[in-house]
Amino acid sequence: MRVMERHGNAPPDDIPLVLAREGHHGPVIHAANRTARQTGIHPGSRVVDMRAICPELQVEYADEAGDRAALDRLVLWARRWCPWTVRDGDDGLILDTTGSDHLLGGEAAMLVEMETQLSLLGLTSRLAVAPTWGAAWALARFGPVRSICGADEVDFKLGALPVTGLRLDPDTVLLLRRLGLKTIGALMDVPRLSLTRRFVKAGLAANPLLRLDQALGKLAEPVSSVDAAPQFRVQSRLAEPIFDPTPYLPELCEDLCAQLKQAGMGCRGLHLCVYKTDGDISHVDVATSAASRDPAHLHSLFRDKVDAINPGYGFDLITLAAGAVEPMQTVQNHLDGGSDDDLHLTRLVDRLSAKFGPRAVSRPALRESHIPERAEGQMPALAAMTDTALVTTKERPLRLLDHPEEVRVLYAVPEGPPAQFVWRRQTHRVARYAGPERIAPEWWKDRPGTRLRDYFKVEDQTGLRIWLYREGLHEDGRGGDPRWFVHGCFA
Repeated sequence: MRVMERHGNAPPDDIPLVLAREGHHGPVIHAANRTARQTGIHPGSRVVDMRAICPELQVEYADEAGDRAALDRLVLWARRWCPWTVRDGDDGLILDTTGSDHLLGGEAAMLVEMETQLSLLGLTSRLAVAPTWGAAWALARFGPVRSICGADEVDFKLGALPVTGLRLDPDTVLLLRRLGLKTIGALMDVPRLSLTRRFVKAGLAANPLLRLDQALGKLAEPVSSVDAAPQFRVQSRLAEPIFDPTPYLPELCEDLCAQLKQAGMGCRGLHLCVYKTDGDISHVDVATSAASRDPAHLHSLFRDKVDAINPGYGFDLITLAAGAVEPMQTVQNHLDGGSDDDLHLTRLVDRLSAKFGPRAVSRPALRESHIPERAEGQMPALAAMTDTALVTTKERPLRLLDHPEEVRVLYAVPEGPPAQFVWRRQTHRVARYAGPERIAPEWWKDRPGTRLRDYFKVEDQTGLRIWLYREGLHEDGRGGDPRWFVHGCFA
């Protein structure tokens, strides 16, 4: 099965569309829809050459990483037809439908159902059923739109396909074409001994005989299916409709946390859903700042949230599911072997966020920058920490001013530290200092002409330790005299 259109706003089928990626000599075709392929456009060709063939060609740049992630999600979505699915390269899926096709009315009806469901997602597809992975791969890409190949038809149906259908590298395909072997059938007719001598030391993707044996079922091709992420969910079926799920929440949280503990996992969110008798549903979501499986704590997060549920005429089914599940280990921090589960800070953050909203509580987040005021920002306390930061061993002030404050200084040496400066109407005489630490502008962010900084750690006559910097150098050609600023205070 080959996915050729992006999810969502696919253009009409009669418009030739390709996805491009950067190549050695400009953009090249990464994927093409059915209309584009019918005009002679194939992946690997240069975009500028294909525009000469098809002036109305529409080009969009491919998001290869996003496409692979979407295809991984599609692998699990496709298990509605069989329990065994796996990703096939960057543009296809392999499904083992042995024993499950009869549940959908046979192989032909199954392919129609697959094409229908994929089209509802905005995806076009080419489908093939064959006894081997290699045969299905070739038929799905070079055969009809929907193809069914029996075990006794493999030789016949593969014979008319090009040798590209054997999953060979471009150099091997070019060599076979120069030898006059343009189809798989022509390759079958050549004595194996002649080709064996030429490709005896070639790898799998460069050996047409090995690929041919895989497609014909003479050589095994084992694959392993990915496992779906475990789902942690509990439910409570009620004998008659009710209007308030509060009495059932403690037991649901207990059962869910027992499942998480048995699996060694914790969750960062819960999804409560009630199913109404009129067919509608209502749900409430809560989140935590750290992975947790404490039933009392998780139950407390619903304290002011349940009122948002509209019960309608009542509901008779309640489900509670864990979200953002991640491994969680029990840490022993007592000599008697016990663990301290009283994470007061994280519990406080969770309760405040549940009460006032997820953006009401924030926490510092490190940023990848050597400019002090850019090296730290704020993010919601419940958000996952995904940002990377530069590791620095430099001492930094405990308190950093939001905006550096300009000061007047007196110095003995132009390139040295200040001997005295006036800050907030008070005169500070420098008793000792350390530095300078030079921090250059970030040329990829700052405007041209931005001046460098020389930071000094100084201590005045009262013992106050201050972090200040000189902006610019004398006669650096980027302004007048250097300016001095206080940027923070040490403890």
